[in-house]
Amino acid sequence: MLEGNTSTLVPLPREGAVVIGRAVGVDVVVEDASVSRQHAKVGVADGEAFIADLGSHNGVRVNGERVQGTRPLDGGDVVTLGNVTLVFHRGERPPPARRALETEGLRTRLSEELDRVRSYERAVSVLALEVEAAWVSQAELVQALHGALRLMDGVGLVGGTLVVLLPDLSGEEAEAMAAHLVSVLSPLAGRVRAGLASAPGDGLQGDALIGAARAAALAADPGETRVSGPSLYRLSLGERSVVVADAALVRLFELLRRLAASSLPVLVHGETGAGKENAAWAVHHWSPRSAQAFVALNCAALPESLVEGELFGHERGAFSGADRARAGLLERASGGTLFLDEVAELSLPIQAKLLRALDQQVITRLGDSRERPVDLRVVAATHRVLADEVKAGRFRQDLFFRLSAAVVVLPPLRDRPRELPLLARAFLEDACARAGRPALHLSAATMALLGAHAWPGNVRELKHVLEYAAATSPGPVVEPSHLPESLREGLERMDVEPVEGLREGTETTVPRAFQNLAEELRTLERQRMVEALEATGGVQTRAAQLIGMPLRTFAFKLKQHRIASRGRGPAVE
Repeated sequence: MLEGNTSTLVPLPREGAVVIGRAVGVDVVVEDASVSRQHAKVGVADGEAFIADLGSHNGVRVNGERVQGTRPLDGGDVVTLGNVTLVFHRGERPPPARRALETEGLRTRLSEELDRVRSYERAVSVLALEVEAAWVSQAELVQALHGALRLMDGVGLVGGTLVVLLPDLSGEEAEAMAAHLVSVLSPLAGRVRAGLASAPGDGLQGDALIGAARAAALAADPGETRVSGPSLYRLSLGERSVVVADAALVRLFELLRRLAASSLPVLVHGETGAGKENAAWAVHHWSPRSAQAFVALNCAALPESLVEGELFGHERGAFSGADRARAGLLERASGGTLFLDEVAELSLPIQAKLLRALDQQVITRLGDSRERPVDLRVVAATHRVLADEVKAGRFRQDLFFRLSAAVVVLPPLRDRPRELPLLARAFLEDACARAGRPALHLSAATMALLGAHAWPGNVRELKHVLEYAAATSPGPVVEPSHLPESLREGLERMDVEPVEGLREGTETTVPRAFQNLAEELRTLERQRMVEALEATGGVQTRAAQLIGMPLRTFAFKLKQHRIASRGRGPAVE
């Protein structure tokens, strides 16, 4: 302890705590007036040291950062209590055994870390370790990891999988830590597979992050670390691909694969924009008809007067403007698959003709009397409940039975939490590539806003939102203000009482347009960091000192703000 011109060595107990302050009777008494009567408590529990602010007036800072509540201490940490400085030292005694958190404890700890990500734009990674060696106990695995983990890291078990929480690590640093932990376990356990997911990039829901990390681990080769991301979950369907990560959607596509091998008609229920055409395409792609045509018709997009001609075709002179014969969609789809999107929008007369064509596998063009054979596999889709439409008399019961031999229900985007961040990243990457601009990243605040939206337009709406962000964001990070106003207004709207002293009739000026305060602070922080680096020739230590930021925080913020190294000298001295 350094107080004025004197220094004192204060030993700490192996278990217990000491209180520091000016009050008579505290364990460590100081005289400096900047220290409160009971200012702070330094303690040791389970071999780990911590410091807690006891409600002091001037606060407690560790390495320049204000302590809120309790904070662990590492050897060499510098603590300031007003004008008094404490330097923490610890011996080389072996640390106590690290215990694995129970599943609920791990989830609680992850929830706390995600709150920090949302509030302070930090990061946290979740590492899943799948170990195939049955002869090693889980306690032995946890203890083997102990020396390689930081005090702030957490480790627990979820369904037999070893899960490690890595606060403040993402990207290359998290991958390096994952590779190191795999190398630590491999001599002991043999085949180890690792999967890594990070917030905010993979979302801000704890269970979804753990699930993403576990899925990535199962996809990894022994000794390898797989990183969660859109590419890991892309399901290739020939000329198309879809992102399939949520458990419900994985099961649905497995069902579609089994149905595709049969000749059964398939009815897909799902909200507008949820991806019904992708489901229909999957049936076609996996079916024996995949080499033939896939023909799609949006039944809601055509006027009723044109639907019959589009479906069945027409001969020359069949109606005004029919200057040549034309095959209809049913003929063109013969041998392949016909996709009827929003089939509930067909009129009853057209439904009757469609039923006959499907039952007898023949069609008759408008203006012709000849029957033409067709060989059709039909996949229909609707956002309505067809059974209710039948009861209401708006849809033929016999056609309903003909189309619904197999029914699948496509969940809306709001019920697919693991896929939303993956789809958002994929759409943003695609939009940036088409625009020829560098890749953009989503801030934690933006990801939280995307997760809070109800997405009535589902995947289609999300795609349009990210295309808008790619076009309007100055980069390199997409903030909430870069999203369409329609997406933000529901969350930003709030009732505000009139300010006292402003009466009706008071002359007012045009209201000022305000930026989100968190975004404004991040923008200012980035600007000051860039200026400090330029002023110091790229030396991070001096730049951090210039703006009063701890070096560790400065280094983390460099990655967070995507600030490239500047100057001719080394980045860190």
